[in-house]
Amino acid sequence: MAIIAARASVMIYDDANKKWVPSGHTQGLSKVQIYHHTTNNTFRVVGRKIQDHEVVINCAVLKGLKYNQATPTFHQWRDSRNVYGLNFASKEEAEQFAQTMLTALETLNSKFISPKLS
Repeated sequence: MAIIAARASVMIYDDANKKWVPSGHTQGLSKVQIYHHTTNNTFRVVGRKIQDHEVVINCAVLKGLKYNQATPTFHQWRDSRNVYGLNFASKEEAEQFAQTMLTALETLNSKFISPKLS
C-alpha cells in the first residue's frame, strides 16, 4: 500500500556527461509514491508521469540506503545502478516525503538488529 505520494520531477544522474537528466521520455511532474509491503516489511519508490502514467522510477528501498536532502526541494539517493533525484513541486511535499522515507529506513535498519543478550 502507498504510504506517501508527492509531486516531483524524477531525475537520473548521467555519470558520463556529469549532469542530471529527466527519467522517462518526457519532462514533467510525476506522482512519486513510497509503497510498503506489510507482509514482507519491504518498501519501494514508484513514480508515474502525471500526464501519461509512464513509469519513471521503480526502485527498492534497501537497508543502509543513504537519503540525501541536498536542498529543501531536491533529494537524492543511489542504488547499485543509478543515482536518483527528486525535484519536488513544493517544500512541504519534499518534507513529508523525506520524513516517510527516513521512517521507512529506520524500520528496515531496526528489523535487522538482533536483540542483545543479557
